[in-house]
Amino acid sequence: MPAILDTLLLLALPASGKSEVRKYLAGLSPAACRDEFGIGPTVQLDDYPYVHLMRRIDDELAAHGGERGYFLAPDKGFRDGRDWRTLIELVNEDYADLVCQRRPAPTAAAEWLFDRIDLARSRVGALPHLGALPARLRGQVAAAVERDARALYDDKVAAYPDTLAGKTVVIEFARGGAAGSTLPLPEHYGYRGSVSCLSPAILDRASILYIWVTPEESRRKNEARADPNDPGSILHHGVPIDVMLGEYGCDDMAHLLETSGRPDHLRLPAWGRDYELPVARFDNRVDKTSFVRGARETWASADVAALHGGLKDAFTRLRRG
Repeated sequence: MPAILDTLLLLALPASGKSEVRKYLAGLSPAACRDEFGIGPTVQLDDYPYVHLMRRIDDELAAHGGERGYFLAPDKGFRDGRDWRTLIELVNEDYADLVCQRRPAPTAAAEWLFDRIDLARSRVGALPHLGALPARLRGQVAAAVERDARALYDDKVAAYPDTLAGKTVVIEFARGGAAGSTLPLPEHYGYRGSVSCLSPAILDRASILYIWVTPEESRRKNEARADPNDPGSILHHGVPIDVMLGEYGCDDMAHLLETSGRPDHLRLPAWGRDYELPVARFDNRVDKTSFVRGARETWASADVAALHGGLKDAFTRLRRG
């Protein structure tokens, strides 16, 4: 068998089961991960915490008389489609920091976050909104989101292992396009728009586990998991219905696979070359993952067996490349 998978892109529509798969894999023994799945102990990266913080920043801007910078409204999508790539720039930076064990230790976590978001936006050609704010308004918003920004920083550096040797880095995100879209999706949308912007350091090592559900099932599961008392949670956040229809009403994974020219691979031009990333689809159209959101002692053995078996089959296909 090939060596342990180095970097795994965990991709799917919202609420498809990505975070539940992460939780399940993180609870397995090192021997089971290695022997049955071909992965080491997992190190997790995710762009959702940045989405949550960008919404928090927008809410505080509006509360203090400013204009929302990122989203059209609290329950709407991005103003600028380039912000899908802003999120990827932040993931690239998190990956580089993880590899280098970089711990900047900011005195003010909100200001650290604001500078990171502005720099990421400038890299994708969008305006660095926070840097243009009046000093008083910026200070008010920074004070309001400082606790959340500090938690994001603390979680980021707490995840650093002593070494990445023998580990598998799992990078999770969801992408899509408006319901009824014609494929290929517009430039900044879908997996074509985001995977191609991952850094060469990631793409050179990456395989893709795609969790397959229909957009209708994604919306059903999104509604079922949403906990309004825990909007920042990876497992329990809910995506507004307008966003589900406008930005996750379809996705382009099937299209990309069908047009790649190589079975079970995603072919994308990036950084002056063509990348071919191996892809395995885990079929979750009949739900195999929602039980993982409950306490482990409530998990039924039949549910565990179905999830474990389906994942083992998908990882076996990935390891064969």
